Amino acid sequence: MSGSEVEAAVIAAHPPRNEPGSLRLFWRAFAENRGAVVGLLLMVLLVAVALLADVLAPHSPIAQYRENFLTPPAWAHGGSDRFLLGTDDVGRDILARLIYGARLSLLIGLSVVALSLTCGTVLGLTAAFAGGIADVAIMRLMDILLVFPSLLLAIVIVAILGPSLFNAMIAVAIVTLPNYTRLVRASALGELARDYVTATRSAGAGTLRLMFDTVLPNCTAPLIVQATLGFSSAILDAAALGFLGLGAQPPTPEWGTMLAGALEFYQRAWWVLTFPGLAILITVLAFNLFGDGLRDALDPRLKR
Repeated sequence: MSGSEVEAAVIAAHPPRNEPGSLRLFWRAFAENRGAVVGLLLMVLLVAVALLADVLAPHSPIAQYRENFLTPPAWAHGGSDRFLLGTDDVGRDILARLIYGARLSLLIGLSVVALSLTCGTVLGLTAAFAGGIADVAIMRLMDILLVFPSLLLAIVIVAILGPSLFNAMIAVAIVTLPNYTRLVRASALGELARDYVTATRSAGAGTLRLMFDTVLPNCTAPLIVQATLGFSSAILDAAALGFLGLGAQPPTPEWGTMLAGALEFYQRAWWVLTFPGLAILITVLAFNLFGDGLRDALDPRLKR
């Protein structure tokens, strides 16, 4: 391969990044999916609520109003205008706990995705570039993690580490790690066979530069989609651990923990169970719809 061909291949691997037309085409393809637009709007609303929780919450999420045990929502018989969505069994405002729970749930999703995405990217690129024993060892470890149901494995990990919100996030990050590792490895192996990688290697690029500067940017589209869908899975798994008493501990305003504390009152106080469940449902649905839209917009094979 001549010097001019090497240079052309390297330039092709790193195209100009500022293309307003490309962004416009991406948004047009994304906006064709109305569900994705709805998911995006719900996500923006959730982020706004989480950021403005101190302003929007009418009460403290842990304050107990002992004269208002299990007060119904404001529009129900016996409700109070002070508590729009009612109170729980110890007199805490459900609306305030839902608002602060949005902040905590988004923090959980962001932390889990960041940790599993970072570790999975490093492991996947290492397996693709190293090959041989390293590749086999990494992938067999991922296969072992995939053998167990994700929630069951997360329960085992939290049982070993101890019940807490931090340990729950570590457990969820571990059980979602194989998804990112396998995805990065498969994408990297597909890119390694392309001419621009050979050209960049011929130009004298080292292994780390090939991994993170040449190959990884061309694997970002499926990673973005997986991270978005993984965000909702992380929130759902963390809520499940909280429901089982292995995640956030009372009085932390976490939606799964709120559901666990509401079980014994579901027959005479439906609101303590309904509103946290709806919050989890809407959040997970929003991220799933947004992830589907991203997949359709970023994958040219799925474009109409």
